[in-house]
Amino acid sequence: MNEKLQKFGVLEENVSLETLNTYRIKTSTKYLLHPKDEADILQFLNYAKEQNLEFFVLGNGSNVILSDTMYEGVILKLDRLKKIEYHENEVTVGAGVMINFLARDIIEHGLSGLEWASGIPGTIGGSIYGNAEAYKVSTFEYLKSVRYITLSGEVKTSFKKELSHAYRTTFFKEHPGCIILEAVFVFPEGKKDKSLAIIKERLQRRLATQPLEYPSAGSVFRNPTPLLPSGKVIDDLGLKGKRIGDAMISVKHANFIINLGNATGKDIRSLIQLIHDEVERVYHIDLILEQEIKKW
Repeated sequence: MNEKLQKFGVLEENVSLETLNTYRIKTSTKYLLHPKDEADILQFLNYAKEQNLEFFVLGNGSNVILSDTMYEGVILKLDRLKKIEYHENEVTVGAGVMINFLARDIIEHGLSGLEWASGIPGTIGGSIYGNAEAYKVSTFEYLKSVRYITLSGEVKTSFKKELSHAYRTTFFKEHPGCIILEAVFVFPEGKKDKSLAIIKERLQRRLATQPLEYPSAGSVFRNPTPLLPSGKVIDDLGLKGKRIGDAMISVKHANFIINLGNATGKDIRSLIQLIHDEVERVYHIDLILEQEIKKW
């Protein structure tokens, strides 16, 4: 099968995924495929359908909890889709571009609007998929349109108004078989010095309030309401420092689970379940998981 897969991009076999997920879970995949372009992806999808081949797309691995055993299918990495094209304040961006890179790149082109994303270690594709946000600004804020492959294998472009989206959810989360290829954003003009000052101030705030020195995948749960952060609910229960294996609820930010060194996916999932159940038992709040569990 590997000879066939090599036709659809750059293929790696028996690959460790430890550095490809921000929790640093020690797991692996039988095949890791880097399609070079849209044509590669479409040809791969046809082959996967013919062969009944399991696969999924992995962005920067910054919002996922991977399983501990080897994945026997194909993981697609769209890191070759790195196009960035400027037409005045309209920017076309490939799904594989890191959003924190784009945040600084648009500043160099006299634009603003992504200062909030300068510390987010996710791809454009992943950020659109989950509608990543910070400081009450979301990925969809300046989004104009998205080019993607539908569940039926059709390449389609949809405008923002045609794509359902809300806090931490989107059309793409509701249709997880779709593959985001690229997006068009329209950003307002900005001032470089002002934007860089905002980024610096927010980085200092993140360093002070988030456990950036440990592997994690950011916020674990969505906030129950805009005025009730999940971190406060978890903190009020005295769960900071609670540990299962090498997975621990951060003492710096209660809505972060960190890997102390050898945390497994099972450790992290068990700790998530413990938090969820305790919050529901005491406060009758059904916390919604923000991170995505990949089981195989």
